[in-house]
Amino acid sequence: MTETAGAPSGPDEDPGPKGAYGPGVGASPSGVGAVRRRRRWLRGLAIGVAVVVLAAGGAGWAAYQKLSGNITKDTDAAAELARYEKERPTPLVHDAQNILLIGSDTRAGPANRKYGRDPGTQRSDTTILLHLAADRQSATAVSIPRDLMVDIPGCRRPDGSRTRAQFAQFNWAFEFGGTACTIRTVEKLTGIRVDHHMVVDFAGFKDMVDAVDGVEVCLKAPIDDDDAHVRLAPGLRTLDGEQALGYVRARKSLGNGSDTERMDRQQEFLGALVNKVQSNDVLLNPAKLYPVLDAATSSLTTDPAIASLRGLYELVRGMRNIPTERVQFLTVPRQSYTYDANRDELVEPAAEQLFTRLRTDSPVSVVPEKPRKPAPSQEQASSDGKPDDPSHTPSPAPTFRGNTAAETACE
Repeated sequence: MTETAGAPSGPDEDPGPKGAYGPGVGASPSGVGAVRRRRRWLRGLAIGVAVVVLAAGGAGWAAYQKLSGNITKDTDAAAELARYEKERPTPLVHDAQNILLIGSDTRAGPANRKYGRDPGTQRSDTTILLHLAADRQSATAVSIPRDLMVDIPGCRRPDGSRTRAQFAQFNWAFEFGGTACTIRTVEKLTGIRVDHHMVVDFAGFKDMVDAVDGVEVCLKAPIDDDDAHVRLAPGLRTLDGEQALGYVRARKSLGNGSDTERMDRQQEFLGALVNKVQSNDVLLNPAKLYPVLDAATSSLTTDPAIASLRGLYELVRGMRNIPTERVQFLTVPRQSYTYDANRDELVEPAAEQLFTRLRTDSPVSVVPEKPRKPAPSQEQASSDGKPDDPSHTPSPAPTFRGNTAAETACE
């Protein structure tokens, strides 16, 4: 450290006998020299602080620029959606937000090629409509089955040609016309305005999990799935990115092999991920947050409004205060399609009840699926031996099968 003016620098500067406060060497009897040295010291301190602040600010700005630059801006989807603005739903509640999260099954790129041949197309392997309440006191994530039969509008293909409107399985929309086609399909299905969208591929998902040092899940049975490239023993396991990707993609080797069970696992895993991020104070610790943001943004494609670190921050800053029990996951009410057991269809009126509550920002309640109890007999229905009169019973808010981020797979 360099010598500082005004401070004792060694034995040549004798302050005099103990208790004496006379001027030291180089000082004038009036103390003007001491004042000058003090001013030089303060100027030196100010310059040093300024250098540190500027250096830190420069590093912060560089990090900000890097993270923002990682995000791919989906201008094509924005332009296509603008063409159909008049047909899109009108937002009903100010400050409520609906974000469509799309997991792409693309095999393009070195990191994704290992999961299969790249046919030059992609479908939405996972699609979740995330509703953030206007007061930011709850979040509801609704999975849309890939095999759900829906009306897909005519969409613009990547080569500029257009598809015809047709009734087909939901994940074809992403293959036909990317995010714009998927968004228009979701809006047509639900009547809910999609405010923002995010698309992440296999590599981005893995990097996110690795950035938080893995996510803990409880496996009730072993997993051995060649298609998903995963082998795991039962029990409590902390999965790294590669294992986690296999876990949420596995289908044929687990349970009944249905996509419904896979969506349940995906929801449980996302809940565990939310728990990991909140319990480790990732959102409040820059040293922990930066690698998570770097991983998340590197494989992220979004609409232009949130295609920057500031845009993402403005979107999610209120979410860090949502209790995990108010972060809910569910699947749209569905059943096997009447004409093809390998496809799904909505269950009404339950599906429309759910969409209405999301449109109006009304509370949504989820409960774990439990065996239904048999209906009570007339003798059990009321104390006087007569069935209850439904006209005198208020209709309760509907509940939907699902779980919250506060729950774990072991519960």
